[in-house]
Amino acid sequence: MNPPLFGISGRSGQGKTTLIEALLPWFSARGLTVNVIKHSHHSIELEPPGKDSVRFRRAGAGEVLIASPYRYAIVKELNGAEERH
Repeated sequence: MNPPLFGISGRSGQGKTTLIEALLPWFSARGLTVNVIKHSHHSIELEPPGKDSVRFRRAGAGEVLIASPYRYAIVKELNGAEERH
């Protein structure tokens, strides 16, 4: 059986990140690991302070994948250390 998959989309400033931040602890409290894919149209500076990728990990995402036409990055916490691909 494949794990459930769903997406959230919308224009900038409509609250997508805030909604995901609210949902991640809810899923985590139920023993679920949630991975987040964040699409970007721009070149990516990995982990700039206060950006969505940092917010998703702090909210409890197991991994965060950031993708653009130029590169992608997966950030996953491993025993308190960061692993970057």
